[in-house]
Amino acid sequence: MAHPSAEAIRRPRADAVRNRERVLEAAKAVFSAGGPDASLEAVARRAGVGIGTLYRHFPTREALFEAVYRREVEQLGDLSEALKSEPDPVAALRHWLRSNVEFVATKKGMSAALALAVNSSSDLTVYSFDRLTKAVGALLDRAVAAGEIRADVGPEDLLRALVGMCYLHDQPGWQTSVLRLLDVFVDGLMIRTGVDGASAPPRGGATKSVKRVKKNRQPPTSRKRR
Repeated sequence: MAHPSAEAIRRPRADAVRNRERVLEAAKAVFSAGGPDASLEAVARRAGVGIGTLYRHFPTREALFEAVYRREVEQLGDLSEALKSEPDPVAALRHWLRSNVEFVATKKGMSAALALAVNSSSDLTVYSFDRLTKAVGALLDRAVAAGEIRADVGPEDLLRALVGMCYLHDQPGWQTSVLRLLDVFVDGLMIRTGVDGASAPPRGGATKSVKRVKKNRQPPTSRKRR
């Protein structure tokens, strides 16, 4: 009688893998819409599995949140790799940044419990920051090398700006507003070419010049009244 190999024993069954993916996809949708208080029963119903199946894969709510978060980060990393073949580097960068708005929506919906998961698993923060920074950095480098995006911004700057835009808007329909602002932001990073073919100077240069003039300008001398 043939006995299953150790590798076969360790490998999850195909239906178990499918159920796990269905739970993660359902959790993303439920938590984005209902917030951290959305029930796990609602997640199981949306995934089409029993609550026992959900708990076999994710024993706690925090474990499910962390798994959803890691999956989103991995998908954004994979998207960056796929977008490297996009002929327009600015369009690729814009596409990736816009996809992050949906990621932040999911993160907002489970922020409270996710904070507990992050505090108990410090490598989650390091992993996500490193993966996202490398992902956006690769697309940014392409756009800078093509001479289409100013070179004085880094991947961390883009992530900070993106998170800031998302968390400053918390009203219904905030994603539409953020996507519009994100387009304005990317447009502002683009290097404009003048009529003579020369690149226009970065906007920051003019700002620095104004600051220097203001710094060197002496305050007016007050006249004493007689």
